[in-house]
Amino acid sequence: MSDSPVEITSTRACNLCEAICGLEIKTVENQIISIKGDKNDPLSKGHICPKALGLKDIQEDPDRLKMPHKKIDGNWVEISWEQALQEVVDQLWRIQQDYGSDAIGTYLGNPNVHNYGSLTHGPDFLKLIKSKNRFSATSVDQLPHQLISRLMYGHQFLIPIPDIDHTDHFLILGGNPLVSNGSIMTAPDMKGRLKALQKRGGKFVVLDPRRTETAKMADEHYFIRPGNDVVFLLAFLKIMIEDDLIAPDHLSDHLDDFEDVLRLIRDFSLEEITQKTGMKEADIRQIVHDFNRADTACIYGRMGVSTTEFGSLCQWLIQLINIFSGNLDKVGGSLLPDPAVDLVGFNLVGAGGLGRWQSRVSKIDECCGELSATLMAEEILTEGEGQIRAMFIAAGNPVLSTPNGRQLDKAFTNLEFMVAMDFYINETTRHAHIILPPTAPLEHDHYDLSFLGLAVRNVTRFSETVITPASGRLHDWQIYDQLKLRYLQKMGKESLKKSRSPARLINFGLSFGPYGRKRGHKAALSLKKLRDNASGIDLGPLRPGLMKKIKSRKIKLMPDVLATDLNRLAEKLLSQEEDNLLRLIGKRDMRSNNSWMHNMKRLVKGPDRCVLFMNPGDASLRGLVDQQEVKVTSRVGSVNIMLSLTDDMMPGCVCLPHGWGHNRQGTKTSVANAHAGVSINDLTDEKCRDQLAGTAAVNGVAVQVSAV
Repeated sequence: MSDSPVEITSTRACNLCEAICGLEIKTVENQIISIKGDKNDPLSKGHICPKALGLKDIQEDPDRLKMPHKKIDGNWVEISWEQALQEVVDQLWRIQQDYGSDAIGTYLGNPNVHNYGSLTHGPDFLKLIKSKNRFSATSVDQLPHQLISRLMYGHQFLIPIPDIDHTDHFLILGGNPLVSNGSIMTAPDMKGRLKALQKRGGKFVVLDPRRTETAKMADEHYFIRPGNDVVFLLAFLKIMIEDDLIAPDHLSDHLDDFEDVLRLIRDFSLEEITQKTGMKEADIRQIVHDFNRADTACIYGRMGVSTTEFGSLCQWLIQLINIFSGNLDKVGGSLLPDPAVDLVGFNLVGAGGLGRWQSRVSKIDECCGELSATLMAEEILTEGEGQIRAMFIAAGNPVLSTPNGRQLDKAFTNLEFMVAMDFYINETTRHAHIILPPTAPLEHDHYDLSFLGLAVRNVTRFSETVITPASGRLHDWQIYDQLKLRYLQKMGKESLKKSRSPARLINFGLSFGPYGRKRGHKAALSLKKLRDNASGIDLGPLRPGLMKKIKSRKIKLMPDVLATDLNRLAEKLLSQEEDNLLRLIGKRDMRSNNSWMHNMKRLVKGPDRCVLFMNPGDASLRGLVDQQEVKVTSRVGSVNIMLSLTDDMMPGCVCLPHGWGHNRQGTKTSVANAHAGVSINDLTDEKCRDQLAGTAAVNGVAVQVSAV
């Protein structure tokens, strides 16, 4: 008589969003039985959201590719790893030799940051290509955060985080952390954290064109015109100056250009800038004084602020507010985390830069090592020396996630070669000639290199493999490593050292980190210690220490490029006359994260979530009614979508969830195709971008809405 199957309990982090909640996963014979929150996790303490259950759907998805596939006469055929890897290298090498390195473009999607093997081994291969045509989801997301940190503090990843667990006053612009669980602020169970803030006598205030889930819980919510957060922030500082509220306190001796910044802001007319916000000046004054009256406070701006034409200015002004109110590098204000594996201190990533090279066609500056994703299509379609003729795309679906996706869709058909590292044939990878599928999330170990460096509490945690992959499968890092070795052979070189696994690199990083043996800690962290504490180790609350990490010991308050961009703001935004067009904004959903979770049946079930939200007054003016099919038109195209009327929308604005549009031919994502929706990026404009960082301005797009 055989023994009964053994149930195994594993703990690990969920890597489907920035919250990185701790999970307890039960398996029997390599099959997932249950997924629930790990109550012993020091950061999430048992909290999970619905996305965590989607890990089971990914693992068991019949659409997921497990071996390399090649397109032959329009049909996908499974091939061996040996053939796939060699053909990829042969094609990329041929194009590089024939046309130059810049003829190969690279695009890295959002999931790369959620997979430490891609972070540790991807750069070594991509450096061999030597292309300046590097693109990623970063320029449709957080690039202004990185640029401003580079300009003010000296490194793109010295990004101060709201000390949400200790603040008395939290001001949120363009963010919906109840749904995102924090973004550039790793904070699982945000609802619980905000309730705790209110319970201890604090308050939080939200400015957003939509009455979001977070706004409904807030002590105060104010509508603000999309794309005009920059003038609110300018007005905020202007009032601080006029009402003698500037008090940098402990930072006073560390500020460069202090008087110059004050003089620059004084030149703006308060009446003129407040009119652009759609808010009352009295309300803005109240917000400013409440913020400065609190013992501790922090201001936070996210997607609705970053992905606008003045996203970099917004993030700069936010830093100035935290500095001038004395709340930067202060408990209860905004602080830098001290991650166990320190990306900055260990020099795992570069400091970043601006304008070290430019795009070939539009002459747009590089920012922090990449070009704006809005430039991909023109770099492929415009003939001439340096034209992109091949693309290497890793875990990305830019046809749905970057502006003017239809144009990019067309551009991809012009390529001589495309390779995709992905386990789905989606709207982008259907254009590939070869697809290299890595293992699924639960089939490899993991360490959150990025998000532990953005967490609201210092913790560390190593995730072991939960499901043993079948023979013949490769992890992301192994694919990159094999590509690198073959490329070096093409160059007549051999790898000088044996490749280390990501886990070994993490052990090395731990020893040199702030809690490692190389720093003299008696109870030093190591990979073994993390493995012995599977739920993670609590390293304590965030603490002041910014000035120790700034090499110059000075905060540069007014980088020249930002002073110049203020002039652009004055010339363009403040001089624009109002029009009758609606302004389109995006929407995030708890059960979704961009386009890559829509093939998980439990995350797309229920009522259709891809609808256009509009204020009833705007509908009445246009003769539209609830649940009517409407046509939304922008400069770049139009979509037909069902209308949903709600008072949660500010008049003059409409809202469309992003990540949908699964209706292209040739995809093999059956669940997503059955819940297709429309793509907001068939409306967003690739010509609209932040001129500093190059970030796509996907919020505040001018549109018209009419009956079909």
